[in-house]
Amino acid sequence: MSSSPLVAIVDDDQSIRDATSNLLQSAGFLTATFADAESFLTSASAPRAACLVADMRMPGLSGLQLHQHLVASGAPIPTVLITAYPSDATRLRAREAGIVCCLAKPFAPDELLECVRRALAAATPKS
Repeated sequence: MSSSPLVAIVDDDQSIRDATSNLLQSAGFLTATFADAESFLTSASAPRAACLVADMRMPGLSGLQLHQHLVASGAPIPTVLITAYPSDATRLRAREAGIVCCLAKPFAPDELLECVRRALAAATPKS
């Protein structure tokens, strides 16, 4: 399934990384997982990622800061933000930054799959 889009998952919680990766792989996506933004940014997977699923709160760059960094560097990746600390302020900041979806942990598997599909649709060039 090498033609499947690569979804990068960046979360400091290994159980969340593993569960998210397993869910997306079961839906036919290729995944790569990272414990922090810095390891993602320096990986060979970063330029190949078609979608980013990132935790809002992590050591180092947050998921929102990671998204903003990618946008500022000219290499934006459609991003789904996940957080255990949802708030209206977080959702507003995410929306203003161009985040595709902002999901509260724990999220339903179908919610994440729908958000990833929306992110990939946003990344697909229109002809």
